[in-house]
Parts: sequence; C-alpha cells; structure tokens
Amino acid sequence: MLNVTELTCGYGDLIVVDGISFNIKSGEIFGLIGANGAGKTATIMALAGIIPVVGGRVHLNEQDITNLPIHARAKHGIALVPEGRRIFSNLSVDENLTVGGTLQDKMGLSRNRERVFDTFPRIADRQRQLAGSLSGGEQQMLAIGRAMMAEPSVLLIDELSLGLMPIVTDECYRVLEELRKQNLAILLVEQSTERVLQTADKIAVLETGHIVWTGSGSEAAEDDAVVEAYLGLVQR
Repeated sequence: MLNVTELTCGYGDLIVVDGISFNIKSGEIFGLIGANGAGKTATIMALAGIIPVVGGRVHLNEQDITNLPIHARAKHGIALVPEGRRIFSNLSVDENLTVGGTLQDKMGLSRNRERVFDTFPRIADRQRQLAGSLSGGEQQMLAIGRAMMAEPSVLLIDELSLGLMPIVTDECYRVLEELRKQNLAILLVEQSTERVLQTADKIAVLETGHIVWTGSGSEAAEDDAVVEAYLGLVQR
C-alpha cells in the first residue's frame, strides 16, 4: 500500500529525518515511536505533503507521489489527523466534515457523513454545534471523522491520545480497530507507547531522524535493550 524509501525531509535547511524506509500494508497499523524531536511529526508532515521531501521516494499503490501537492495526495487516498486536532473551531461539526469531504460528490458526502456519525454517535448528536465548543475528546473524534470524509486508503495520525482522558482514548482506539478491519493502512505516531505496543502490527523506533529498531509490538516489549533505551515507561 504505502512504501517509503530512504525518506529525507526537514524544515528549511534543517534535516530532521534522514533516509528512513518502511512500508505499510492495507489493514495494518504501523506505530512510529521515539523521543520528542526524533522526527516523527516531520515524517507524517512529509508524507502528507505539508513539508517537502528532499530525498528518497514515496509510493502509494505503486504510484510515485513523492512530489505531489497536498490536494493530489488526498485524491490518491492520503488523509491526515494532525497533532492538536486542528479542527475549525468557528465552524459547526457538520461544516468541518464537509471541509474534509471537499473532493467528494454530493452522494459521497452524504454516505461518508453517515459513516462518521455511525462511528461517533457523540458527534452525530452535536452536528450543528460549533466545533470549538466540543470537549477535547469530541474534537479528536471530529478530527478523525473529518479525515474519514475523504475515503482515504492511508490514514496518518499524529499523537492520537494527546490530552485525552483514558475513556476517550479507549474510544479512539476502538475506531482504529474498526478502520483496520476496513483495510485502511494506518501510520500512528503516539505518546502512549504502551498503547501502541498493544495495538500496532509493526513498530519502528525513530531516533534523531533514523529508524534504529523495527519489529512487532510484542517483540519490542520483550527486547530488554529496546525497553531500556526507548520504552522505559512500559510496564511488563
């Protein structure tokens, strides 16, 4: 589905990610973890087209999307749930969803809106409410729903549980499991390392712009060197 080869990217002249490679299949959750400043968000931003790729290639379904603009990547099936949610607070819930479905026709908008409301009943109950008046958890649900409006094949999620209560985090992870069953490929950057290990099919540890370890979540949790160096908060 998504193949990343020797990806190099950064901000201006500052290279933050230097030559990383990985692939994500349909129906697979790929967890990208590491310390603050390791390059996790830069990786997602480059894949979404928000910052330029300065080296390497990105292929989606065997098509080279390395240098495509953001809207073209969206047409190819990439959608982003950004860190901090970044919903449009002065628009209603329903208007936020409409923005997410900009590339859809009228029938697609209606179909995907119902899909979001079925997935997040709490959002359905607040569709006329200003998005800025929602709780943090509801805003995260809306951010995921807005991305779902584009009917993506690849979902990029940056810091899913940041600032959320555990019960809301549980709800968001339940949705990830549903989306995986629908054959989405999901790249998940997450501060809750333990939760990623429980959920992701594959894990990559990023350190100063380089992937230093890859494997399954269970392998990561059982590897003493990985736990000591990168996953110190994991309870085994």
